[in-house]
This record gives sequence, C-alpha cells and structure tokens, in this order.
Amino acid sequence: MYPLYLYKEMSNQCEVSMDKKKVMIKVDNVSMRFRMSNDRITSIKEMVTQTLKGKVKFKEFYALKDASFEIYKGEVVGIIGRNGAGKSTILKIISGILKPTTGTVTRNGNIVPMLELGSGFDYDLSGRENIFLNGAILGYSKQFLKEKYNEIVEFSELGDFIEMPIRNYSSGMLMRLAFSIATVVNPEILIVDEILAVGDENFQKKSYARMMELMSGGTTVLFVSHNMDQIREMCNRVVWLDGGTVKMAGETKEICDVYKI
Repeated sequence: MYPLYLYKEMSNQCEVSMDKKKVMIKVDNVSMRFRMSNDRITSIKEMVTQTLKGKVKFKEFYALKDASFEIYKGEVVGIIGRNGAGKSTILKIISGILKPTTGTVTRNGNIVPMLELGSGFDYDLSGRENIFLNGAILGYSKQFLKEKYNEIVEFSELGDFIEMPIRNYSSGMLMRLAFSIATVVNPEILIVDEILAVGDENFQKKSYARMMELMSGGTTVLFVSHNMDQIREMCNRVVWLDGGTVKMAGETKEICDVYKI
C-alpha cells in the first residue's frame, strides 16, 4: 500500500497523450427531454381519465441538450455544475439507466454505477442477503461474492449489523455497504455521484483511499461532486454542465478556476 499522496503522482506518471488513449465513453450530441404535466393530478386513475379525455397538457423540459464529450482509459473526470445542470441525468444515461431522447453513448468496458443511495437493495433483506443480491445485479457470481464476503463486511465496518434488515440502516451505513460491494473488484468504468460526501470522517478517508487505489490501477472514473477541493485533487479533466449543455471541458485547474469566478 502506497501513501495517498503517491497515488495521484503514480497516475500522472502513467499518462500518455490523449490521442493514443482508448476511448472508454463517447457521448455524442445527447439530449434528454422530459414531459411534465401542467395539471395538478393526484392519482393514476385521474391521470388515465384526463388523458383519455385529451385534457392533460404537457410542458417539455430538456435536462440535457446536445451534450458531447469523450472519456479516455484511466482518466478521472469530474462533472461539475449547479443543481439542475444535468449532472445526475448524464450519469444515468451513461450507465444505461435512462435512454437519451436523441444522440448516442458508446461504452467500451463494464460499468459499475454508484448513483442513487440504496438502488438495487431490498430493504426487507439483511445486509448479508443484499451483498449477494446487489452483487448479482452488478454482475458478480455467487462464488465470487462468497470468496469476497468477509472482505466486503470488513471494509463496510458493519459488524453484527450485517445480519440486520437494511431498512434499519442509516444513510451512512447503506452507502458504506453499497461502496464496499461496488469496489470489491477493479471495474473498468466506475461512475460515482457524491459518494465521498456520505458517511463519517473515517469512512470518507477509507473510500477516498480506495478511489485513489482504483485510479492508480487503471479504472476510468466519472466523478460528480460539489466539493471543488475533491475535484481539483482527484480529477485529470473536468466537464462543466450548465443548463443541460456542456459549457466547458478541459484541464482541471483551468475549468475549476473559471467555474469559481
């Protein structure tokens, strides 16, 4: 295990010019349109009734519009922007959770998305049972999860709580379990939405160290955070979304300095 400050240095030493790197993710003119009802409908029955009568009026809203960028192998790319800029939407589209209205996303590697808290968990099952459930969703075999079970529990620091139904977990406990399952292997592409902001200080340090370890091992990371210090320290490049469009994309310091202004 290397000291934390060396991981970024090691990653930088391993970099080659962008034109020689493998493109892991290509976002090409992606737009995402949602239709929002202007009527105050309070039930599904009312929605169906009013729709059949042709009385429901919709307003179109673009969460993303003509967004394009590329992510290269081994990069850690930060996605920044104000609330409502389209950050979570683009992560869901890249992960395959949402299908864009127009445009295409090309992925060249297996993706482990860490997005909404507790997605893929069954709240009536114990932490132990959810390790196998969520691990299967992420594509891990039962045998692999058995072999890695103790490592997952130890990293999560849940102890005896692992046998408790997760409906009784705090948000921090849930995220510790989710992070421990998702990062038990080195995924080719890791998509992270504010993961390092959840949990106590000790676990934040552990998750940060694990992220640095993945980065130095060649994992491609997309990282959304409002913490600009984390973005500056961890990311090679930054994509700045504003109103659903890519306002700027480039070297971390340059984009963060302009964003701060």
